[in-house]
Amino acid sequence: QVQLVESGGGLVQAGGSLRLSCAGSGRIFSTHAMGWFRQAPGKEREFVATMSRSGTIPTYADSVKGRFTIARDNAKNTVYLQMDSLKPEETAVYYCATRPQQYGLGSRSIRDYDCWGQGTQGTVSS
Repeated sequence: QVQLVESGGGLVQAGGSLRLSCAGSGRIFSTHAMGWFRQAPGKEREFVATMSRSGTIPTYADSVKGRFTIARDNAKNTVYLQMDSLKPEETAVYYCATRPQQYGLGSRSIRDYDCWGQGTQGTVSS
């Protein structure tokens, strides 16, 4: 089982940026597709971005396309989420997750991920 630890959350003003990190340990990190999700207060967890096992195929939710960038550094067992031009409605707990090893591509579905971090809070003030 891989262990995931998110970091990099914090408080920023609208239009600002945050860079989230997700450090993995345990199972071979590079053999898993990764995803970022978020959950705002009173709302369901939603897809944000995903990166393939190879690190070459990113996918984004329409709402963040052009503003967020996902990347991974397998040598460091870390996946990143650069978030620019943040909006107050994007205040949420951000989670990273891994897919089972047999899947090389990421997925938009929460059900397709089997290991989750504890989350990091990102707050965007207006």
